[in-house]
Amino acid sequence: MFILNANEPKELAIYLQKKQWLGLDEKVVSLSKPGEGNMNYVLRVDTGKRTFIVKQSRAYVEKYPQVAAPEKRVITESAFYEKISTDKKVQKFMPKLIGIDAENNLMVIEDLGKANDFTALYDLQHQLKGDELRELIAYLNGLHASFQKTIIDDELSNLELRKLNHEHIFHYPFIDDNGFDLNSVEEGLQELALLYKQDAELKKQIELLGSLYLSNGKYLLHGDYYPGSWLKTADGIKVIDPEFCYYGSREFDLGVLLAHLYLTQQDATLHSIVINEYETFPELNLDILNGFTGVEIMRRLIGLAQLPLQMDLKTKKQLLEFAKTLILK
Repeated sequence: MFILNANEPKELAIYLQKKQWLGLDEKVVSLSKPGEGNMNYVLRVDTGKRTFIVKQSRAYVEKYPQVAAPEKRVITESAFYEKISTDKKVQKFMPKLIGIDAENNLMVIEDLGKANDFTALYDLQHQLKGDELRELIAYLNGLHASFQKTIIDDELSNLELRKLNHEHIFHYPFIDDNGFDLNSVEEGLQELALLYKQDAELKKQIELLGSLYLSNGKYLLHGDYYPGSWLKTADGIKVIDPEFCYYGSREFDLGVLLAHLYLTQQDATLHSIVINEYETFPELNLDILNGFTGVEIMRRLIGLAQLPLQMDLKTKKQLLEFAKTLILK
């Protein structure tokens, strides 16, 4: 098996040439990390003439090697890229797929150039611009409208990766003693979290939302639609990392987006932009939308997938209580 390694540019060049993704007259001049990815091993390849991205998935989460993960997940992600390439409205927001190697769980995609994701929002000093949010909603409009099913089936079900995600969204954060000391994140957070970990009514509703998340649905979802998946490029807003994609309830993508507007303390006017710009907002189930929004807020505050939030305990307490009201509405 070929193992992607930043310290072995010659071996990578030979591999890429065998796959005809690198010309015989091309070299690998340099390798670099394009960003702080969580799930996969990702490199930017610079040939001196062009750059592109190589991404490989392994049997564990790259950022947390102790967490097992489906090693074929990049192949599912590449299938998503293949599917959306048929729609210009959606493709314009995403990198183009160059090649897939199913045997080695590896894909090559277009490099979007120098870009920053939107994780700077977590310092609570930055505000998302209205036009930026409109672009982010335009992507969801295109994705959900262009790729929907009349008959639900198992295409792109991505169930193994969804089960992993389900554990970290709907289950692990709400276990009394899960081995993760939240006081190591912020003193007092462990005691604060217990109020919600021991709330039977809340946990019952979260369990129902988790079952819905694991169910197949009509709409193709990005599956992880948060600021780390949004890029600000010279060519406008782009969207990356659809590895958690699946056909499900569109309230999930929208709920995650809304949760991160709350987590990053965005101006309330942005919420009205979501309502006005998402084309089928009146058709959504608001109980489910609010539920997914609330769970995403809670799991980001008291779960393993912590964000670089510059937020004090008092504000976290207010957000957790607000999230609870969303879930139990």
